[in-house]
Amino acid sequence: MDRTNWPALAAELDLYGSAPTARLLTPAECRDLAALYEKPELFRTTVDMARHRFGSGEYRYFTHDLPAPVAELRAALYPRLLPIARDWAARLGRPAPWPDDLDEWLALCHEAGQDRSAQILLRYGEGDWNALHRDVFGELVFPLQVVIGLDEYGADYTGGEFLMVEQRPRAQSRGTATPLRQGHGLVFTTRDRPVRTKRGWSSGAMRHGVSTVRSGRRHALGLVFHDAT
Repeated sequence: MDRTNWPALAAELDLYGSAPTARLLTPAECRDLAALYEKPELFRTTVDMARHRFGSGEYRYFTHDLPAPVAELRAALYPRLLPIARDWAARLGRPAPWPDDLDEWLALCHEAGQDRSAQILLRYGEGDWNALHRDVFGELVFPLQVVIGLDEYGADYTGGEFLMVEQRPRAQSRGTATPLRQGHGLVFTTRDRPVRTKRGWSSGAMRHGVSTVRSGRRHALGLVFHDAT
């Protein structure tokens, strides 16, 4: 965590709605996490994306009994992202209901009926893709989340870039495509980012997805800081 320049990351998030971290996992740790996909007992549900018209591919939601590396990453990232979340809320004139402690925040989610784990392991094969969407699972939302690449872009797979599209008022949408580097995180907005206007700050609505995988297999770990209904 300390290898990431967090002020620089926050500035890049302001500009684009996403920003990369330094390496968080070794290649061996990435392979170990990707291999968990073959252990269905670790997951509460499996989603066939084509069946739900979300795109093509598959992902699995972990149970609350998270593997240690997943729980540790989530706990370590939350306090790093919390000042950014609070700053964004202040600029947009929104409440900032997130306590300093992640467990306290999750307890609030559970009291509000959001009591299902939203941590996710994704698998894409050749031709798979993910439609543009937002991971908002209830009234309580943390405004930032993280995806970590578990395979080597350009070697294990091609295509499959992480996509973000910003809807701009009275203008065409703006998109960015980011390859996920193995073991590196990408912090991105859950639903919007603060945008400076002549009248102050406004909300820039954003969605994320994944471009079509051209070859190979792509695994990614998704870390969400609120639970689902």
